[in-house]
Amino acid sequence: MSTPETPTVEVSVAAPSGRSPRRRGDWRVTWQGLRTVAQLELRQRVRSTRWKVALVVWFVVVGVITGLTTSALHVLADDRSATDPPLGPMIYGIVVFFVLFLGLLVSPTLSAAAINGDRNAGTLATLQATLLSPAEIVLGKLLAAWVAALAFLLTSVPFILWALASGGVGVLSLVTTLLMLAAVLLVVCAIGLGFSALVTKTSGSAVLTYLTIGGLAVVAPVLFGLSAPLVTTTSQVRVWTVPTNWDYSSNDPAVCEWQTQEQQVWHSERTWWLLAPNPFVIVADAQPLPEGDLARAFADDANPLAALQFAVRYVRAGAADEFDYCTGNFTQWNSQGELIAQPASPVAPVEPSRNPVWPWGLGLQLLLGAGGVVLAVNRLRIPTRTLPRGTRVA
Repeated sequence: MSTPETPTVEVSVAAPSGRSPRRRGDWRVTWQGLRTVAQLELRQRVRSTRWKVALVVWFVVVGVITGLTTSALHVLADDRSATDPPLGPMIYGIVVFFVLFLGLLVSPTLSAAAINGDRNAGTLATLQATLLSPAEIVLGKLLAAWVAALAFLLTSVPFILWALASGGVGVLSLVTTLLMLAAVLLVVCAIGLGFSALVTKTSGSAVLTYLTIGGLAVVAPVLFGLSAPLVTTTSQVRVWTVPTNWDYSSNDPAVCEWQTQEQQVWHSERTWWLLAPNPFVIVADAQPLPEGDLARAFADDANPLAALQFAVRYVRAGAADEFDYCTGNFTQWNSQGELIAQPASPVAPVEPSRNPVWPWGLGLQLLLGAGGVVLAVNRLRIPTRTLPRGTRVA
């Protein structure tokens, strides 16, 4: 007896509008997707009591530092004359540096647990299962972390304005300062996000972020100093000094003259780039340059930002070709033994470079931040072939 054949039913699924189904692009970014992820992240932060407490503590700490700085400088400046520079630039520079320092401490905590924290909690897989692309998830989390960091910066603006009101600082300096602070905070958040996708534990990603920022702010300047012997050469330079046969222990008259000598010359123009990615250098070097003689302008400006800017521009300018070891050190006489009025030095002082340093440093930082974003997007691609041991999917 034969068995009846089972009828075969063919089912075909047609794509909408006659188009074939396409795989979701990893780098597809829409404003709707960015806003969705950012809103989810920000709502969690707003509901968190710790974030609100951190904002209050930030406001109080910055306010206390501003008040103490203002009071201390006014006490130390009781004997200042009317011709002395105003205290505003000094207060302004100290407050800005302190705000940047706190920002470098707080920003990694806003993004270093954005991905591995959600993965450990089992909520990241829910986002990955939606129509959101990996780029939308990463950039949305980055946008939320940056907005949270800008909230801390916004609470510092009243104290920066207070320092600005003390005089001596232009409005353009305030604008450039805020823009550079915001850019540096964005880079720190992006680096933390990349480590958050790379490392399973949130503590590990936070430590790696701090180490990276510490490398830019501390290790790179240390390497710059340690590399000085490597870029120091023996060169023939012109020196304005006393005659070679002059007896320094005698009272014989001395007349300065030009000599050619071999000296150790530090070519700092070869290693200045090690200072460029420093966050403090970026913020300081972006300040508007004064007109005219930079060396004189920087010497007359009691501003920590200007002092750091002056040092970096001086380093980039490199070594001088001529040196003056006589003017101001020895009394000059003519051949008849008559005292000669101290003339101006024939050696032109080294002028700080007018070429900006901050674009190179900010560019390098942006490359690091972009690398963190690319790494995070690649780690969120689905399907995932391999996962670290102990990783929770859902």
